[in-house]
Amino acid sequence: MNGERLVPALNEAGGGPLAVPRAPLAPAAPLGEALGLSRLGSRLMNLARREAAEPPAARVVCVASGKGGTGKSILSSNLAVMRARRGERVLLVDFDAGLANAHLLLGLAPQHDLSHVLQGQVRAEDALVSGPHGLKLLSGGVGRHILANPTRRELDRLFKALRPLEDQFDLIVIDHGAGVSYSTVTHLAAAHALLLVTNHEVTALSDGYALYKRAHLVNPYIRVGLVLNRVPDEARAQSAWERFQSASQRFLGHAPEFVGWVPYDPAVLRSVEARTPVALSEPESAAACAIEALSHWAPIDQARGARAFFDRARAALR
Repeated sequence: MNGERLVPALNEAGGGPLAVPRAPLAPAAPLGEALGLSRLGSRLMNLARREAAEPPAARVVCVASGKGGTGKSILSSNLAVMRARRGERVLLVDFDAGLANAHLLLGLAPQHDLSHVLQGQVRAEDALVSGPHGLKLLSGGVGRHILANPTRRELDRLFKALRPLEDQFDLIVIDHGAGVSYSTVTHLAAAHALLLVTNHEVTALSDGYALYKRAHLVNPYIRVGLVLNRVPDEARAQSAWERFQSASQRFLGHAPEFVGWVPYDPAVLRSVEARTPVALSEPESAAACAIEALSHWAPIDQARGARAFFDRARAALR
């Protein structure tokens, strides 16, 4: 009867049941919806989709040294310029917080830095400044006391703010301050590739060894490449590498890869004075050619994981 249902009723004559039309019943809501589970299921499905999504685009390479004065920032800035010149979207993050100098080496004048991002004054992408060949720089700032000794909570907030940058670049080069600060160690725990910069002097080798040991302690799977910088000649570079390798194998049971060496070159001093990377000011110089060779180190092209770098760094804080 087109959706009508018959219900028993007495007719006025006291006879049998009378057919009385009743409005169609609305279909019952599914049990999951009634219990509010459909919305939860939708959220879980969205979460699963995000978990299964492709990893962030950026590969992340850390550049660090055991002591100051090794020329680490010069290497980082020139490496970033060279990779950007090849057409990559490159971000250089100067994590020598409070004592940053990458902006000087690149001839840039940032309006914002990591401290502004940490304090929530600007978004990370709004703190970037454009450099040669389209590379971007996120400066560490100069004299920023809030970055000198950040707490775990502050680093967590900063890493969370930096996470979106990984989806905007092909390569992120992180220039760390000398030594093994809290932020450096958390990055080493998250990194897939580390360029360890030192020189042939015994104190630099000793401090470099300490950093290498710490890196492998917090991250046994990290790829470490040793770079000997500002070395007078190849013989001393080879001697320094053999000492570093021997000590590492003897006491740790493993050693870093020897990426190469960069000679002492007055062209670098001139480039610093000119606030222009030597890769641009004197690209045929001995130092520029050596850094160009180092920029082809294979792990740089493999420094990406299934999980975002800054997510792993946040996890290392806990």
